[in-house]
Amino acid sequence: MATFGSLSDRLADTFKNLRTKGKLSPADVDGTVREIRRALLDADVALDVVKDFTGKVRERALSDEVNKALNPAQQVVQIVNDELVAILGGQQRRLQFAKKPPTVIMLAGLQGAGKTTLAGKLAKWLVKDGHTPVLVAADLQRPNAVTQLQIVGEQAGVPVYAPEPGNGVGNPVRVAKDALKFAETKQYDTVIVDTAGRLGVDAELMKQAADIRKAVDPDEVLFVIDAMIGQDAVATAKAFQEGVDFTGVVLSKLDGDARGGAALSVASITGRPIIFASTGEGLDDFEPFHPDRMASRILDLGDILTLIEQAQEAFDEDEARKVAEKFATDTFTLDDFLKQMQQLRNMGSIKKMMGMLPGAGAMKQQLDNFDEKEIVRTEAIIQSMTKAERTTPKLLNGSRRLRIAKGSGSTVTEVNQLVNRFEQAAKMMKTVAKGGVPNVPGMGPIPGAGFGGGRAKPQPKKKGSKSGNPAKRAAENAALASGAKPAAGGPAGSGFGLAGGKSGDGGPSQEELASLQKFLGR
Repeated sequence: MATFGSLSDRLADTFKNLRTKGKLSPADVDGTVREIRRALLDADVALDVVKDFTGKVRERALSDEVNKALNPAQQVVQIVNDELVAILGGQQRRLQFAKKPPTVIMLAGLQGAGKTTLAGKLAKWLVKDGHTPVLVAADLQRPNAVTQLQIVGEQAGVPVYAPEPGNGVGNPVRVAKDALKFAETKQYDTVIVDTAGRLGVDAELMKQAADIRKAVDPDEVLFVIDAMIGQDAVATAKAFQEGVDFTGVVLSKLDGDARGGAALSVASITGRPIIFASTGEGLDDFEPFHPDRMASRILDLGDILTLIEQAQEAFDEDEARKVAEKFATDTFTLDDFLKQMQQLRNMGSIKKMMGMLPGAGAMKQQLDNFDEKEIVRTEAIIQSMTKAERTTPKLLNGSRRLRIAKGSGSTVTEVNQLVNRFEQAAKMMKTVAKGGVPNVPGMGPIPGAGFGGGRAKPQPKKKGSKSGNPAKRAAENAALASGAKPAAGGPAGSGFGLAGGKSGDGGPSQEELASLQKFLGR
């Protein structure tokens, strides 16, 4: 994720220098705070916020809680994390719904901040949460704003109330008031009002927004702000707070800038919580804002909780149980593999998910080079196979693989690599499902990975002949089966396994020959 990319890199470099220190001196703390201040200013965080933040970090870093810590560097990282959570709003704030529906949510902000697209994202998120929202086209100023909202509503699967054509025609205040009656009649429990914006803050914009607010008395007024706006975020937020008095903030285009200082400024300056964050262009690139999780992302500590929540939404628990059973019974097919790939793609961008892992900053180059279309190419290869070939990959001979490669627009080498990866993955997962230790290609068994409850018991050595001569080995094994000890030493046998001499000069005795015949069933 590009969010706070430069800030994360700068802070990581700053903390790296602390790890070599056994004890922190005031000079070390001052140097660290100085680097943090520069990093925040470079990320377009407001100066007042930076001063307050670094002052608190310095005060706590020089206190006894760091001096008495076993690892001062980690203690300073924890202090910075705590203060980041504080300026991002502290606790997560959820939407407030009306006791008597419909709940009215009004969107306000400058033109180009992404209000219309965000209205569709919010509506789709509410549908997933069991609500029945309706979008209201109250932006009648911007050209084709009504048409855009109708398209977004269709993509989100949500109805749009648009009685006026827009493009300068219609009264937005009357549209907003009529929308409430429409929602009550059609029994929609949430009304999302998309209002007009301007290129800059002006009196006409504020008056229209204030009139709409007075007419519909919204339960939530969400101020949508572009995360790339930089230092101007503070002035814009203050103007909207005085003119409309919003109840929460939504950060849009959070993926489009590596600085994103607006997020660290708005909540602290206005005292209003950040409720949602828009992290991409798709309607699913939208998530509730968690200050603690965002602070962890900034410090490259990962965001495992969000990753788990996304996985739970995308993966079906019953389907996962069936797949586990197929692994254990060796019935996992390429069709199942394809379903797993599609569920993984439904979770969203692989790069974003990898970016939520702790220490992802160290893999920045690998993540940048990762090709998201690799999953699509894999799907194309599998979908070019017949049903029988997906069920039984052993049928894939040379001519079939050539046909699949041509049908999927790939090469035979890529088909071979996919089949090999599938077989290795199925074998490993079957071993894990049965409680064994997976044998990673090129690494051997994973040490200490006893999945079945403790270490595997050592297997007793098999007793028997180790001779490379089949006849001699059979004779010695027969002797062992009968309780007799095989003859030690002796001359080498002939090419067919029997010694060249007589029974007294090292060759098999009559008893041994009899045992051999008995063993062979003759």
